[in-house]
Order: sequence, then C-alpha cells, then structure tokens
Amino acid sequence: MSRIITYSPAYTLVPTYECFNRCTYCNFRVDPGQDSWLTIPQAKTILQQLQNQGISEILMLSGEVHPQSSKRKAWLQRIYDLCELALSLGFLPHTNAGPLSFAEMETLKQVNVSMGLMLEQLTPKLLETVHKNAPSKVPELRLQQLEWAGQLKIPFTTGLLLGIEETLLDCWESLEAIATLHQQYGHIQEVILQPHSPGQQQSFVAPPFNLSQLPEIIAKARDILPDTITLQIPPNLILDSHCLLDCLDAGVRDLGGISPKDEVNPNYAHLTHQALVQILNAKQWQLVPRLPIYPQYDSWLSPSLKQAIKPWRNNLVF
Repeated sequence: MSRIITYSPAYTLVPTYECFNRCTYCNFRVDPGQDSWLTIPQAKTILQQLQNQGISEILMLSGEVHPQSSKRKAWLQRIYDLCELALSLGFLPHTNAGPLSFAEMETLKQVNVSMGLMLEQLTPKLLETVHKNAPSKVPELRLQQLEWAGQLKIPFTTGLLLGIEETLLDCWESLEAIATLHQQYGHIQEVILQPHSPGQQQSFVAPPFNLSQLPEIIAKARDILPDTITLQIPPNLILDSHCLLDCLDAGVRDLGGISPKDEVNPNYAHLTHQALVQILNAKQWQLVPRLPIYPQYDSWLSPSLKQAIKPWRNNLVF
C-alpha cells in the first residue's frame, strides 16, 4: 500500500466576501455592498510576493453575488481577470465561487486548471434550518453544477459538510449522488469531508462535529465512491493528531490546500508543513506536494493551460 499523503501548496485570494446567502454556520460572508472587491493591482502585489515560494495553487474563493444582481457580470469578470493574472505570474488557479451558470463555468474553464463546489448535504430539510436564508444551497442547484462540470470536462472538487444537523443516511445519499455523476463523467478529483467547526461569526448554535465519528464516515465514503476519487480532510480542523492518523488509515489520501489562512474557518490556523510532516512520519506516511489538477486530467486542458502546468509537472514528484 502506498504511504503517500498529498497536499496542495496554496494561497487563497478572495475577490469579495459579500454574499447573498446567509448560512447560519458561516464565518466568511459579509452583507452585499459591505465589502470592497479585491482589485487587480492589489492582487498583483500579493502574488508577486508569493513567487518562487513553491506555491502552485491560487484558490479563488468568493462570496456569491446574486444571479439577478446588476453586479453579477462585473463579479464574474473580476474573477476571470484575477485568474488570468495568476496564470501570467506562473500560478495555477482553482475557483470556488458558488453555483454558476453553464456559460459562466464555460468562461472560467478558460483560466482555471480545476474548479470546485461543496455539495454540503443533499437533504432538503436543511433548507428549513441552516440554509433557510441561503437560496443557492438548494440541492438541485448544486447537483446541477457537478453535472455541468462533467459535461464541460472541468476537473472538479466537491465535498460534504458534517455536523450541520444531517444524519448518516443523508451523508450516504450525498456520497452516492457524487459517485453516480462521477461514473458518468469521470471528473471528480476529490471529495472533502469537512467537520463543522464553530467560529466567532456564525449564528448556528451547535457543538463541533464529533471527530470520533470521522474515521467511520471516511471508511464508508471509501466504499461508496469510486477508487479514482481521492478523499480529503482539512487537517487544521482535526485537532487531535491521533484522529488525523486514524482518518488516513480509514482511507484519506489528501490534506487539501495548505495556506497561511483558512478563509472559511478563520479561527483554525493551518498546521505548519514541519508539524504535519512530524505527525505523519510517526506512522511512516510521506507528505508530498501536488498540483490543483491531478495528472490524469491534464489532457482536458486547453493548450495554454497545458503550457502553464508543464513547468510545475517537471518539478513535482506527484
């Protein structure tokens, strides 16, 4: 059995924190109109400082501008321009900006090596609780996104949020839906299993997800999902190193993007690379960097994006 665990050396750019959804567990959003969007000059200054530091992925993580908003077109253009800038400076963009139209996804495919959207949970009962004021969390919208990504041949990351009042049966049904779409299109690179971790901004009153359940859920997910999908967990949300190692034994093979700040969970700092290596080495796991696109999907890219990944592929083990 391979003892390799991968991660993506990453940095997160936030085009805007404003979001028309009000998920009660969110520690990221601000109200529409209450945030200054990231400008191209600001982003250029940040990215130039990151060059030659081994960072390959620029995660474009954005709050959502309403589809009917007069600002929607400008918002998409800003994300496109930021991705184009990142590419020009030698980085590889991966965008997660909520549900997009087919045309919007097709546009962003030109400047992203991969994209993502958390499925979270498919059960509609959450629309009465944590997603009551979150129109883009309608399950059909998010499933549609995964299907369009397959049709457009976009290497995709999705995942489940755990501990937001779902049941285990809800989890299995969500995983089965992901598996079905992947069997049709073969485009899901990774599935993240993300435990709810309370933060200072949220209104959702609930304890953190019980981490002792996580290895069991990972093992079941490994049974449900095709072997070609990699299971991922965020190590900064697994505060017990023994639990983290149990998760690897259960089937996790990736630790996601490791960056200076977790924008979604700002109260939980990422472990340093050295600290992670120390934990993994105790059980003979080897931590290896990867790109935000897995090698089997390189052929899906446009000629210009293939050129963008080439120098990175030549210098990475994975």
